[in-house]
Amino acid sequence: MNTSVSGNPAKSLRQLPSVDAVLKQATALVKEYGHDLVTVKIQLLLGSRRESMLAGNESEADSTTITLEILNQLRLALEQDSQSSLMPVFNLTGTILHTNLGRAVLPRCALDAVAAAASDSVNLEYDLQNGERGERDSHFESLVCELTGAEAATAVNNNAAAVLLLLNTLALGKEVPVSRGELVEIGGSFRIPEIMERSDCTLVEVGATNRTHLKDYQKAINDNTALLLKVHTSNYRIEGFTAEVAEAELAALASKNKIPFVMDMGSGCLVDLAQYGLPSEPTAAQAIATGADLITFSGDKLLGGPQCGIIAGKKVLIDEIRNNPLKRALRLDKMTIAALVAVLNLYRNPSSLLQELPAMRQLTRSLDDVHAQAERLCSPMQAALGMGYEVVIEATDSQIGSGALPVKSIPSAALVISPLCGKDKALRDLEQAFRRLPKPVIGRIHRGAYWLDFRCLEPVAEQNFIEQLGSLERIPK
Repeated sequence: MNTSVSGNPAKSLRQLPSVDAVLKQATALVKEYGHDLVTVKIQLLLGSRRESMLAGNESEADSTTITLEILNQLRLALEQDSQSSLMPVFNLTGTILHTNLGRAVLPRCALDAVAAAASDSVNLEYDLQNGERGERDSHFESLVCELTGAEAATAVNNNAAAVLLLLNTLALGKEVPVSRGELVEIGGSFRIPEIMERSDCTLVEVGATNRTHLKDYQKAINDNTALLLKVHTSNYRIEGFTAEVAEAELAALASKNKIPFVMDMGSGCLVDLAQYGLPSEPTAAQAIATGADLITFSGDKLLGGPQCGIIAGKKVLIDEIRNNPLKRALRLDKMTIAALVAVLNLYRNPSSLLQELPAMRQLTRSLDDVHAQAERLCSPMQAALGMGYEVVIEATDSQIGSGALPVKSIPSAALVISPLCGKDKALRDLEQAFRRLPKPVIGRIHRGAYWLDFRCLEPVAEQNFIEQLGSLERIPK
């Protein structure tokens, strides 16, 4: 029977191995993690063990046993420290393009392109034909122009940066009229007025929150007006007694006054979603055809690609934007460009878009398919949770997310899990248990239950999802 060491701590401390003694037994860990890091970890573990012994909180053990325990602790500590905090999760929130979960999932072709670009030197800014310095925009510009009808295009790290760069280039020290109903707040509490302020231009609010007319823009235009800006309210809708000016009318007014007409399209869209049975969203090509001189939109929302902000439109204006020193600070790296090119190429073959692009595949997945998956998972889920929880299938609605079509939804199916005890703590414990799975599961608490919407659970990942349910046995019952 083990006894406390508190009576004779000095004797027990003599059983504590030295740092060198543990190092000799940790050769494999030294090879994997390096001598210095392993040594520091051993010192910390031995120090903690020494303090615990002096406090009388350890049972008697010989040196060999303590060494083995230290080695096990060492291995776990090194493994935990080496794991990235950025890890894959199951997005079962019901929001397809979830900003907090990384928005669009990249297609296989984009992942392969990123790997190829990252693993070797590439002609990022080198013209292979002429043997001289090149332009990194050249790798995607022609594709953007082909798909939107624009004369030229550039890109930066996100759409907020695109708007910032555009305004800082074309409206520096000048005025920009914007409808009051379009002064949106985007993710992370960033607001259009604040972006404009940082761009060093002056916002001129026109119209009212719910109604803006062409005459409001006309009154605002003067010799210090740089451009007209229309912001697509992609993350909210104003309904009821409303009025807004059509893009074609704003384009004509801007042209008459010899200033550019700019459209911030927000989430961005390259194809007519209505053809796939989804709510309609204005496309980039429609905006250019309507008369926009410049448009900006995101790459990682409805487009389904990597995070970036694309600016497309008149060549003379794009050339000005490229020459802004801020462009270098906001430019894309080679991996993002590789992914963007791969995704844009998919749009050249619309017939395969639904199969190849995960965002479109998840958006257009049939309700019958999602419901059938929920039925397959209901019994394994109930078995994993035990008798303390009720698991039922419920109809629900998935959101597109990331500010796209905020008042529209897509029918879906979910497993709804309710603790039979009815306690809020049990519900919070359940949510936490799912987040602690090997591949964390992110659902949502709604109406006193935990909802798992399966629209984004790809069939190929279903078995992996089932296999890890056994870990849920740790939930307090």
